[in-house]
Amino acid sequence: MKRIILAVLTVALWSCVSHAETFSIDPYHSSVLFSVKHVVGKVTGRFDKFSGTYEYDPNKLGDLSAQATIDVSSVNTGIEKRDNHLRSPDFFDVQKYPTMTFKSTQISDVNGNRAKLHGDLTLHGVTKPVVLDLEMAGIVKDPMGKGNRSGGSATGRLNRNDFGVGPATGPMSGMLGKDIDITIEIEGVSK
Repeated sequence: MKRIILAVLTVALWSCVSHAETFSIDPYHSSVLFSVKHVVGKVTGRFDKFSGTYEYDPNKLGDLSAQATIDVSSVNTGIEKRDNHLRSPDFFDVQKYPTMTFKSTQISDVNGNRAKLHGDLTLHGVTKPVVLDLEMAGIVKDPMGKGNRSGGSATGRLNRNDFGVGPATGPMSGMLGKDIDITIEIEGVSK
């Protein structure tokens, strides 16, 4: 009898403990956006092709881990001529560096559903640490009955010169800001 009670308590306790789930980024409900100063205004754009996964438990945000790959040739500012220039050796050089990657290294400053997401970004053949402001929206059952969904936002800023993207000197460098603002909206589907 004691074994049965112990087994029932163990199962009940186990079912109350939350576990991290692995989510695949849903590209149809996610976006990778950027903006950069141009002369006195801002140019905005996005990357249309990306993939990745993340491990997430809403009760243990400090354990979150993530990795993603972005197809740099999918850059889209809405102007074909500008996009082709961004793909050229003057900027991203997509023939030589077709992807950028992000791999998380730690989570810090957890405050409820917000935290700092630290990771290594590899862009244009250069790997540098970056820190993004993260806000997670939790986990819900997929309305289509295909497991669970979770979502979140990450924002940050990086210096394009740190990665050797675009002109660092000369007249063009004064027209184009060095700081790139990034906004990432992610919805993931559990695997």
